[in-house]
Amino acid sequence: MTAKRIRVGIIGTGFARSTQVPAFQACAGVEVVSIASSRAERAEAVARGLGIPHSVGDWREVVDNPQVDLVSIVTPPHLHHAMALAALQAGKAVLCEKPTALDAAEAEIMWLAAEQRGTLALLDHELRFLPSRQRMRELVQGGELGTLYHARVYYRSDHRAGPEQPWDWWSDMARGGGLLGAIGSHAVDALRFVLGREPVEVMGMMSTHVTTRLDGHTHESRLVTSDDEIQALMGFGGELTAAVSLSAVEPGAPLHGMEVYGAKGGLRVVGEQLWHSAVGSRRWEPVALPAPEALPQGMPDNEWARGFLRYARALTETLGQGARVLPGAATFEDGWRNMRVLDAVRRSHSERRWVSVSNR
Repeated sequence: MTAKRIRVGIIGTGFARSTQVPAFQACAGVEVVSIASSRAERAEAVARGLGIPHSVGDWREVVDNPQVDLVSIVTPPHLHHAMALAALQAGKAVLCEKPTALDAAEAEIMWLAAEQRGTLALLDHELRFLPSRQRMRELVQGGELGTLYHARVYYRSDHRAGPEQPWDWWSDMARGGGLLGAIGSHAVDALRFVLGREPVEVMGMMSTHVTTRLDGHTHESRLVTSDDEIQALMGFGGELTAAVSLSAVEPGAPLHGMEVYGAKGGLRVVGEQLWHSAVGSRRWEPVALPAPEALPQGMPDNEWARGFLRYARALTETLGQGARVLPGAATFEDGWRNMRVLDAVRRSHSERRWVSVSNR
């Protein structure tokens, strides 16, 4: 239980409505006191449905609200930079959705501002809080696999395959839309988190298979400028490599996982399950993990929701104790480092060559 009651203000009504608000409301000593949307009527409807006492159409009112201790930014990426800086300037703790910003330059400004303010400023890489990911990290960095050879992150879904999906910010690269930001940010963060190493070079290809969509407001056809498939290779120095394969246009059962291989064996994680294979065994054995906990009513039953529930609890307990560090969480510095890799993937695609990632 938190020592101090934590009051949360949320900007955005998408993922926040389905996952963040129920998770925060399930945490002891936590209250969601305000929610904002660019459409005031949308914010009001969500607030009424979820029992939030205050709703606004201007996000600045959440930031400036003296009752808010933690600002959670759950908006399209092109808005993250300004919102995070405003929240930090107002002295609030900040939780920002991924990708951190539009590029590493914006992310670096956010990181340095957080360092200057000395407040808790984190990215919503909720998968770090799944027991399967945490145990994989412990085993990898504890030497269970011996010398590391290779890692792989993969994601497949067909949620962007049909042209009937309307054009929105997700279709617009200028606003941070696309699979590289949505899932590629998770993939890069997972590699850095589990391996404990930084990518030093990248070769990437980005594809847009569905090139036009109908605007939901004007009903006119609009060009899609964001990506719906990513293929990337990464070098971590020495012999360690990684492959990232992400697609939002692949039919079949959705799949999202990570694998790590070394001289002694391999580890594979998919959702909340983890397997280990010793070299020569030719089989995967399950790794014991804590039993999944029950989700609050209304939350979707998936890895993102389960990870966020654990994250929300750890974050609010940390704030309630007055601490400014949450071990294992992705900081704004992590967000900057992740964005440098994403920028390198974009540059590699554009220039059709390997691109170095400078990690100072």
